[in-house]
Amino acid sequence: MATGEVWTIQRILNWTTGYLERKGDEHPRLSAEWLLCNACNLTRIELYTNFDKPLTSRELDVMRDGVRRRGAGEPLQYVTGEMPFRHIVMRCEKGVLIPRPETEVLVDAALEALEASESEAPLALEVGTGTGCIALSLATEHEGTRVIATDLSPAAVTLATRNRDALDLAGVMDVVECDMASGVPDALMGRFDLLVSNPPYIPSDVLAQEVPAEVKDFEPELALDGGEDGLDVFRRILELAPVALAPGGWLCVELFEDNVNDAAELVRAESGWEHVEVREDLTHRPRVLVAVRA
Repeated sequence: MATGEVWTIQRILNWTTGYLERKGDEHPRLSAEWLLCNACNLTRIELYTNFDKPLTSRELDVMRDGVRRRGAGEPLQYVTGEMPFRHIVMRCEKGVLIPRPETEVLVDAALEALEASESEAPLALEVGTGTGCIALSLATEHEGTRVIATDLSPAAVTLATRNRDALDLAGVMDVVECDMASGVPDALMGRFDLLVSNPPYIPSDVLAQEVPAEVKDFEPELALDGGEDGLDVFRRILELAPVALAPGGWLCVELFEDNVNDAAELVRAESGWEHVEVREDLTHRPRVLVAVRA
């Protein structure tokens, strides 16, 4: 991508696609389009209706940086700084887990919990909020919901707060930096209609040996590694649930396809739960644990 030359959208799209293909990108054309949309502030449709448009020097600088980072394997969401999730767009930054499409199934289950609540103003607790995508989806899609979102990571708390403020939801969502729910006011414990979480759930050996480098080399280990069986943090959530949830409250947790059924058995072994089920994600893999307090 030499300087001093005229680089039109079509030319740079074709060049970037070839470059990323040689670098091993699984979807080089899509990646090239996404990078160009970000650099030129255009939609994908606008790219294809402006093939002859030359890039400005600023757009070329942004594109060069993006191509370099993507060619090194950095996730597109970190390169462009955003990720669409359901009906909202999340800012994404290094140090915070990138939202995944399968997590939308977790949100669907959590919305069911809010619908099932008899309260006009349901109260939800999210442990490990990351970008805030789950909590913000609940706040935007179920009117009247108040959400308390916690995270141990200062970077995640800062980013979730920025995403919340960008959506003007400061009045209905609180972001708390703490371990689990240690920073949640005591007066709220035992009153939550929903406890939802997408905790670190990948078994340590799987993370080391099977997870793609694009994930394990760039995304935070704190948000990925769930210990030997992937359920270290889930066990703590299961201890928290009876303390946090009101009678009839729901527990909704996203887990690994190979350990979610084991997690369900852990719940069934505890008293006080009247309903426990495992739901599939968009690829029909077991993914979401749903349990309801008696």
